[in-house]
Amino acid sequence: MNSAQQQEKHFEKVFSSLREALKNMGAPMPAVSLIAAEDPSPYRILSSTIISLRTRDAVTAEASERLFKIAPDFEKLYSINEELVANAIKPCGFYLRKAHQLKEIARIVIEDWHGIVPKDEEKLLSLPGVGIKTASLVMNISFGMDAICVDCHVHQISNRLGWVETATPEETEKELKKILPRKFWIPINEIFVMWGQNVCTPISPKCSLCPLSSECPKIGEEKTR
Repeated sequence: MNSAQQQEKHFEKVFSSLREALKNMGAPMPAVSLIAAEDPSPYRILSSTIISLRTRDAVTAEASERLFKIAPDFEKLYSINEELVANAIKPCGFYLRKAHQLKEIARIVIEDWHGIVPKDEEKLLSLPGVGIKTASLVMNISFGMDAICVDCHVHQISNRLGWVETATPEETEKELKKILPRKFWIPINEIFVMWGQNVCTPISPKCSLCPLSSECPKIGEEKTR
């Protein structure tokens, strides 16, 4: 077995262990994953991911559902006023700013892109409120493209495991692309988000519940449960 095969086998073992543990504990799916399961369109993924920033999953799910009822697509979002959008997504964090961003995204998609979201990272990143996390989610969930979506959980857990040594999610994305086989680029976000919410928490992670505890260096952590 060559080094690349050994590396893939290692990552397969990690993700299989975490999937099984999450299944056994009945961990809830992230809000955006549940929304994608119903309809992974770029509109729904873009909108719900923007709503989700600095917002709890339960609030994200409810706010997204209210938005989709009054604006099921970019055309309808483009036609309604910003106040309606703000009221729909309230009380998600920074809802007024996000309402403005959503309206601007709808305008750009309708007026500049003829109603079609491009499969292009650079263009996605040009949209207001869209960072690398949101762009990557749209690329891999809506378009099935290989992209690593690095949020706070992926960044934190990758560093704790010693896979990377980085200061920002942007750096983590670049480093993960060097070591992570492409077959894991899409699932890493969902798995690590669920793991970070339930076990590998930002403060005092529950290492006693983790199947990786014996091999994890727990970098940066002094207090665990």
